[in-house]
Amino acid sequence: MTDFSKFTMAAVQASPAYFDKTASTEKACRLIAEAASQGATVAAFAETWLPGYPFFNRAEESQLKTRAHAEYIANGIVIPGPETERLCAAAKRGGVDVVIGVVELDANTRGSVYCTLLFISSEGEILGRHRKLKPTFGERTIWAEGDGQGLRVYQRPYARLSGLNCWEHMMMLPGYAIAAQGAQVHVAAWPSIVPGSKGLLLSRAFAAQAACYVIAVGGMRTPDDLPEHLRELAPDGLGTNGGSVIINPQGDVIAGPVDDEETILIAEGSLENVTVAKAICDIGGHYSRPDVLQLHVNNGKPARLVAGDDARGAAGASSDIGAGAPEHNGEPGR
Repeated sequence: MTDFSKFTMAAVQASPAYFDKTASTEKACRLIAEAASQGATVAAFAETWLPGYPFFNRAEESQLKTRAHAEYIANGIVIPGPETERLCAAAKRGGVDVVIGVVELDANTRGSVYCTLLFISSEGEILGRHRKLKPTFGERTIWAEGDGQGLRVYQRPYARLSGLNCWEHMMMLPGYAIAAQGAQVHVAAWPSIVPGSKGLLLSRAFAAQAACYVIAVGGMRTPDDLPEHLRELAPDGLGTNGGSVIINPQGDVIAGPVDDEETILIAEGSLENVTVAKAICDIGGHYSRPDVLQLHVNNGKPARLVAGDDARGAAGASSDIGAGAPEHNGEPGR
């Protein structure tokens, strides 16, 4: 009889220390340890959890909003850097894979940040990172656009791991690029998953289409979580509730939702369930038509603005992250 691997998924739903990368890192490390103590194989955090979603992005233009933007950039993190070292150490101590949304600072200009999903192994190594391809609506004034290098899955001992940010699940093509590489456990990172929202709909659709588990984790924010001098910039009701869920490869919610409280949502998974779902519909394999439709993904190194023998920008500094990690990086649609 075939022995299918089993694993435990954790959605870490909690408020960060907004605009404080040091305190947020400390809290993330505590939460990683807590998830590990509950037997988690992989623990996922919300979009830009460290140091928080840019709640001020829809506020009217003002000197205070400009100040908020500057403080937000100042609390972005470089990958790799001191914050990622601490996160890696926590993952290694707990023996748990970690997928966490971070505000990634452009290492070259120090004036731009990316909405990034950071993948860390249970061995304490950075597997890779994915920068959000297209920030949504007001986010476009806060985050720089990402690149295709992070559209990949990571082969882990228990499953193939992947992740996307928020409305990247609406774009269709990034999701297909991931699904066609055989994703088995996928992290859908959201600022919040409002009941009845597209976040829940898109997360369930991705699970069913890709035939994989989805850890859909939403962020939390209360007025008390925000720096007092910036609270007036926060719109009421935007990105406050959490709403995290875990979804099976059939698209059914098997844990959650949990609203308005900090918690670690736990669910068990098995590759047997993934394999059964893919046997019925494998959209990157037998349920594809590469003779009719193909997807080309530019997943090379991000372009540099300044080229030359001594030029070394943020893309050059971070483009090889996870290059030695075990992965499955097939050609979608081929």
